[in-house]
Amino acid sequence: MKILSLSDRVMEFIYAASARERFKDIDLVLGCGDLPYYYLEFLVDILDKPVLFVRGNHGQKVEYTHRGERRSPWGAIDLHARMLNIQGLLIAGFEGSVRYRPGPFQYSQGEMWVKVFALIPRLLWNRLVHGRALDILATHAPAWGLGDQEDPAHRGFKAFRWLLTTFKPRYHFHGHVHIYTDNTPRIMHFEQTEIRNTFEYMETELEIPALKGERQDG
Repeated sequence: MKILSLSDRVMEFIYAASARERFKDIDLVLGCGDLPYYYLEFLVDILDKPVLFVRGNHGQKVEYTHRGERRSPWGAIDLHARMLNIQGLLIAGFEGSVRYRPGPFQYSQGEMWVKVFALIPRLLWNRLVHGRALDILATHAPAWGLGDQEDPAHRGFKAFRWLLTTFKPRYHFHGHVHIYTDNTPRIMHFEQTEIRNTFEYMETELEIPALKGERQDG
């Protein structure tokens, strides 16, 4: 299965009719925050594949376009604080960043711990039924100490690091930390998880076995 993941910046060559051919082999789209609703709606329309998203700390509660008022991108799936089985992949997601100023889609460390803990019953159920708890964690902010930065706006969440240690997803996709130089790693590894900073966009070929009792296509 091949994933197109995006965050933080609209890429002109993706927001174009040629994207239909360019990304024809994509099976799933992950929006990791700070992307306008119209951009994700475009990908829903042109690729005709599942589009999952979380909001970033610069996201708007309401977006106004020629297509009307939007409180979420039409046709896309809000992944925030949810655990989903999409095409045989166990995917969970969380929006926002660490709170550093007034505004929406920001959380204290304690608030994010509460949201992560709320998913524990479903993660344990997955482990019991499917033999693993989680395949992909998709967030806007990184985990604490794993690709984050020391300034208040770009610190990672401690709860995410605990989740990686405890439930060991194969992949963690995030945005929020912009990549301008080679000093900022795009891919790193932590225990059993490959962490991908998907600033702008990335294409990833997944190697994840089918769930117990299910057939995985793609």
